[in-house]
Amino acid sequence: MASNAKTQSPATEEHEPAPILQQMGIFGAILFVSSLISPLFPATFPVPTPVLGLVILYVLLCAKIVKLYQVEKMADFLVSLIAFLFVPSGIQLTASLDIMAKSGVQIISVVVLVTIVMLLSIAYTTAGFMWISRHVFHRDTHVEE
Repeated sequence: MASNAKTQSPATEEHEPAPILQQMGIFGAILFVSSLISPLFPATFPVPTPVLGLVILYVLLCAKIVKLYQVEKMADFLVSLIAFLFVPSGIQLTASLDIMAKSGVQIISVVVLVTIVMLLSIAYTTAGFMWISRHVFHRDTHVEE
């Protein structure tokens, strides 16, 4: 009979969240490193510092150099602010109303068209991967006659 005690592997072990200053330090260090690396990209392929920082953080999390509990609380806080962080772009958009008046229909049409194409391509790609998963990796063990 199994006991009621939870047995957890080291990979799923629960941890207390890291202190907020440590989490801020990790995010700050990653942003600092990405700000040093970002100018090294050629002018024809500029990579924004925050995007590079996200890639670095993702690699560090996948490599288990940085553990999720070390950044989760701060990440949740930043995600909760995401709508507020888009306010400057909204203000910039209102500052460019003359452009929207001239070609707003074209811009909206392109955004809608690209969104539909993106959703369709994601749907068909996912369906393809699901088909490959079912037919290639999960073959039935019976022998066909």
